[in-house]
Amino acid sequence: MSKNGKIRRERRIVHAPSAVIDIGSNTVRLVIYEGSPRAPRVVWNEKVAARLGRDLSASGEIPDEAAAEALGALARFALLIEDLDIEDVQTVATAAAREASNGAEFLARVADLGLAPRLLSGEEEAEAAAQGSIGAFPGAHGVVADLGGGSLELVSIAEGKSHHATSLPLGTLRLPALRAGSDKKFDKTVRTELAGAGWAAAHPGPLYMVGGTWRAFAAYAMRKRDFPLTDPHGYRLDIATADKLAAEAMSASPEKLAEMSGISAMRAGYLPDAAAMLRPLLEELQPEELIFSSWGLREGLLFARLDDLQRTKDPLLAGVADFAEMHGASITHAAMLAAWSVELADGQGRSGGSSGGRSQGNERLRLASAQLAAALHRVEPNLRYNHALEWALDKRWIGCDARDRAMICAALIGSMGRSAIPDRLRSLAEDEDLREAVTWGLGFKLARRLGAASRVSMLSSALIRKKRRLILRLDPSRAPLGNYPVTKDLEILAAFLELEPKVKIGKVEPED
Repeated sequence: MSKNGKIRRERRIVHAPSAVIDIGSNTVRLVIYEGSPRAPRVVWNEKVAARLGRDLSASGEIPDEAAAEALGALARFALLIEDLDIEDVQTVATAAAREASNGAEFLARVADLGLAPRLLSGEEEAEAAAQGSIGAFPGAHGVVADLGGGSLELVSIAEGKSHHATSLPLGTLRLPALRAGSDKKFDKTVRTELAGAGWAAAHPGPLYMVGGTWRAFAAYAMRKRDFPLTDPHGYRLDIATADKLAAEAMSASPEKLAEMSGISAMRAGYLPDAAAMLRPLLEELQPEELIFSSWGLREGLLFARLDDLQRTKDPLLAGVADFAEMHGASITHAAMLAAWSVELADGQGRSGGSSGGRSQGNERLRLASAQLAAALHRVEPNLRYNHALEWALDKRWIGCDARDRAMICAALIGSMGRSAIPDRLRSLAEDEDLREAVTWGLGFKLARRLGAASRVSMLSSALIRKKRRLILRLDPSRAPLGNYPVTKDLEILAAFLELEPKVKIGKVEPED
């Protein structure tokens, strides 16, 4: 609050939007991003399945009708960008334009639309996919497998950099012709192509699966296993399970696949052939596990341009800050709330059991939960519980795995004064982690009850755990705040921790 008594509001930094036009072998797509540069938010995503690369194996050309359909979409995209006054636009073309005999002619017609297409080499396409995975999974170490319409890119990543890159003619548009004979012959063809990427088999770590068809396979696996999340980003599969599911999917009916949530009709048509390719891919590369990514070439192009400071930011915290600030919850306030409730961050979920090694990671989750909890309580009360589930479990967060989502959800539920943990969460995280997160949420609720979680109420109070007591200290000037219903919320939190609640005015003396 300023000296004249007026409320001083924090300014929200608004970044200019950026756009990527991706001229792929299968689809031509426009994606517009806003929000944090470290965790850009998609505000427009439009594609046309022109299938420019559908005849590469036969005629080696982009068909006239496919070119016309793509150019029609690109003309529309150019007008949209102009109308929205977006200056930061990257237009890139991949395998179809790169390999077709009339690719240069097609790109010249794209340029006539006022766009500036950049033709990526196979290595540059792989590098962009690698940057997307590096941005999506900080500290990633493994091999990226980017499956597009015209090609399969393999590239190794470690310590924030890529080291090898190979582009193979195994895109989804080529696979039906390769598999037209027999699965045995198809398997041999795939293995022959993979022989040129021997470095990938020697590179330890997971296989990061990039591309819409791989995400369709993740959706297939999630539905078959009754996985309680909807977003395939960050979904993990062990190799034995992946191989078993691939064996099932390769003989599945596309019509039946299209009935499953998360699998479009177009991807359902490609999925059986991609699953057939996955089996020799797993056997040849021997990855530790599969990790599916929603970030790929387009996000990689954006991430590669960030400066070192932006690249080192936590993508979860950056994304949460952008989202929550739209709901009036600032990161500054969340940091203060997290500091006020720090005494609640030493539960069993932090120091005990198998999750003890994740204690440092829990702090970022507590900060993210604090900001989301503040945003949640600006929502109408009858909508909050559903929003808590949707925000934590279904919204796409980068740098956040299934356990992290479950803990954030438990914290948001706790911030509503509830301590019952939904069964949906128990399959994602251990009970000790979930209890820890509920504790944070109950603490956030107490802070809100104390003084609307205002800055002055948090600076003039403290929450202290001492032996078997949970003490709420209040400055004498704030003594009237220490009455019902604050005492009730303190009792609820203390009971959850199996502690004795106590309100103390003034300095808290050390216990005898």
